[in-house]
Order: sequence, then structure tokens, then C-alpha cells
Amino acid sequence: MTTDSRYKQYQSPLSERYASKEMCYIFSDHYKFSTWRKLWIALAEAQHELGLQTVTEAQISEMKRFQDTINFEMAREYEKTLRHDVMSHIHAYGEQCPAAKPIIHLGATSAYVQDNTDLIQMRDALNLLLAKLINIIKILSDQAIAYKEVAALSFTHFQSAQPTTLGKRFCLWLQDYLFDIEEIETRVEKLRFLGAKGTTGTQASFMLLFNNDTEKVRKLDELVTKKMGFDRFYPVTGQTYPRKIDSQIMFCLAGIAQSSYKFSNDIRLLQHMKEAEEPFEKDQVGSSAMAYKRNPMRCERIAALARYVLCNCLNPAFTAASQWFERTLDDSANKRISIPEAFLAVDGILNIVLNVAAGLNIYPQVIAGNLQNELPFMVTENILMEIVNAGGDRQEYHERIRKHAIASAERMKKEGVENDLLERIAEDPAFFRIRAKMGEISDPHRLTGRSVQQVEEFITQVVSPILKQNSQRIDKKLIPTLHV
Repeated sequence: MTTDSRYKQYQSPLSERYASKEMCYIFSDHYKFSTWRKLWIALAEAQHELGLQTVTEAQISEMKRFQDTINFEMAREYEKTLRHDVMSHIHAYGEQCPAAKPIIHLGATSAYVQDNTDLIQMRDALNLLLAKLINIIKILSDQAIAYKEVAALSFTHFQSAQPTTLGKRFCLWLQDYLFDIEEIETRVEKLRFLGAKGTTGTQASFMLLFNNDTEKVRKLDELVTKKMGFDRFYPVTGQTYPRKIDSQIMFCLAGIAQSSYKFSNDIRLLQHMKEAEEPFEKDQVGSSAMAYKRNPMRCERIAALARYVLCNCLNPAFTAASQWFERTLDDSANKRISIPEAFLAVDGILNIVLNVAAGLNIYPQVIAGNLQNELPFMVTENILMEIVNAGGDRQEYHERIRKHAIASAERMKKEGVENDLLERIAEDPAFFRIRAKMGEISDPHRLTGRSVQQVEEFITQVVSPILKQNSQRIDKKLIPTLHV
């Protein structure tokens, strides 16, 4: 009987089962609170560089020595009495840096460390997701080229429709993910820093520190922003950065969830038809009861996590809409749950997409067989055009084809036999004049239009430039082996 306390409290499946170590670290306590300390150091450095004599190089050096050595237990003890997480960490940091203690957080408000850290975390998390998306489109583009000429049954309303090629279908998935890449790049490019704005965004506290020298206060904002790796800051804010930013980023994540949901559903349907199959490990069990089963559990998990993200994206939207004036604190508890969990969930989704896409099993013979079974119905328009070109009456032959098609479909459904429509037409004396062409007319590759050319043009003109631009992000090590 285990007494391990880990098994006696709730553990988030997002961090325990789905998200990568890298994404979990970005939203970890160590990353968060070491970033707080980096922000306090950056603020002190900027104040010193701008001539604030209260802040010395010795104090800054002391702060740097303990930047990553965080006394978590002491901070936790302080919070029991102070009931304020930022003040608790200021005091804990001050215990380690007695000389610097008087100037830590000088002129700042809690949002200085909290909000700026949130922005850094989201920027780094978006870049991690971007790297995974780049690897996904690399995998899918290679498969699009490999299967560009494989004619396949297409579907509208999940009813058989004019043939496409398997490579063209890969391009549809690809294009959705390209939209997501564009959205991430836009969000990262437009993301700014809160900077040093003070209690209500007016920078009044910093004006006092610098004797109302507005140029120095403006420069302070700029210096802190650049020290923390951002090019720009939001020029006007309340106490916090605009919560609309969280909502925009969340809907960006929801877009990735949508693309992945669509991909996973299509694979699940293809697996039902035995045309494709997600990876299935040697000792994997598909069902506790039905030993033969190979359930698409990876794709089902993508769908499940995507559904969570799509629902969760409303949280930051409500938060952005319900902020009062310069700020209210009703965003705090919601924000610290909804934002990290959305990133962890999308990270988990992309881990599974990478795994499925890289290990996807394709069965061309089944694809050809399924297409061949429906093909006779699809070539009827081509047959009609050929017989008219040979001098036949369009309306007369349309009726003949209609009757043959109805009879063939009826027999297929009632007797469970294969489609004999082409044989019926070929044996009809009225069609003898084009009988020799029936093999050519029924070639499925004649029915796929410009699918092959569309794949080639799309990969060459759209996908390849993006892969070239992001070649440093392509890394086979990002493809995970899933064990849960």
C-alpha cells in the first residue's frame, strides 16, 4: 500500500500526460519566479543607468547572484501572513540580498512582474508551438508529394464524390496549419511589453523617483523593455497590459485546435474505411474486451483536447470584456488557470499530431478498391459526353444511364454484390459506338482534375518557402513517441 503523497492529490493530466517538458517548464514556478527576479534586476539596472543614485552596482550584482536560486519555502512562509504573492517573493529575495533589499521593486507595482512575465511566457510558448507546426507541415508536405498521384475517393457530406488524390487531401490539412502559422507569427510580431507603467499606468511613481524628468521615465520604459528581449511596449495601459491580448492569443490557440480536430477526425474516418491508420505499437491493446480492435486512440485524444481548448478560449474573452477601468483582480485566478492550460493542451495536441503524421500508415490497395467500387457512378458524366460527341442524343442517353445506375445500385444494396454499372452500359447495344473507349473513360486519373498540379504548385510556391525560412526549426527530435 503506497503512502506516497503524490497519489493522494489531484495531478493535472495536461502536465502529467500530454504536454512536453519544455512547455511545462515555461509555465513552471521556477521559470515564473526567476523571470520576476530578472525583471527586478532589469528595473534596477535601468534605474542605475539613468542616474538614480539610490541603486548601486553592488546591489545589482547581489541580486544577480540569486537570480535563479529561489528560496521557495521562505516565500511560501511569507505568503501565509502577507497574503500577497509578489510581496512574499520580494521579502524572500530580500532575505538572500540584504544589501539590495531596500531597492527591490522600487517604484513598481505587482503587475510589473506578473504581467511582464505573462507576456514573456506567452511569447516563448508561441515560439515552441511554432516550431512544432513547422515540423508538422514538413511531414505533411513530404507525404503530399509522395501521394500526389494516388487517386482516392473524395467525399462531400461523407457521401462519395468526384475523385481527388491523396496528396491533395494532405494539402487541405497542410493549408489549415499554414493559417495557424501565419496567426502565430502575427501574434508574436505584434506582442509588446507592459514595461514600467506604475500603479495605474501613469508612471507617477517613476516620475517621483526621477524628479519629474519625463524623458528619463520614458527611457526607463524603453530600457527595461529591451533588456527583457522586446522591441516595443504598449504606449498606454492601465495597471495591466490590455487583457484583449490574452483573448487574441487564446483564439490563435483555438485555431490550432480547430485544424488538429479536423485532421484527427479525417484520419478516424479513413481508419474506419481501412484506407489509413494511425500508428499502433507492437504491444498496444485496442480494447479490453475485443482483442482484434485497433482503435484510433491518438486521434480521439487530439479531438478531446481540442474540444477542451475550444471551450476554454471563452475565459480570456470574458476577462477582457469585464475589466473595470484601470484594472480589477477578478482576472487573476481565471488567468492563471486558463492561459497556461490552453498552451499545455495545444502543446499536447501538436505532440500527438506529430506522432500520428510521422507514423501514419497508408494502404493504397484499399484506397484503389474503395474508389473502384464507386467509380462507375462517377464516370457516367464522361460517358454521356463521349456518346454525345459520337452523335448520340444527350437526353435519350441520360435516361438510359439513369436507369442502368438505379438498377446497379439497387442490386448492390439488396444482394451485396460489386458495382456492375460499367458492364451494364458496355453491354447495352446503344453504347456500342464507344465501347472500345470504356477503359480509357473509366481511368480514375482522368477524374482528378488538376489535383496533381495543384499539389505541386502549392508545395513549391507556398509551403517550401516557409520551410526554407524556418529551416532552423526543423528537428526530428520534436516527434514524440507516445506511451499514454
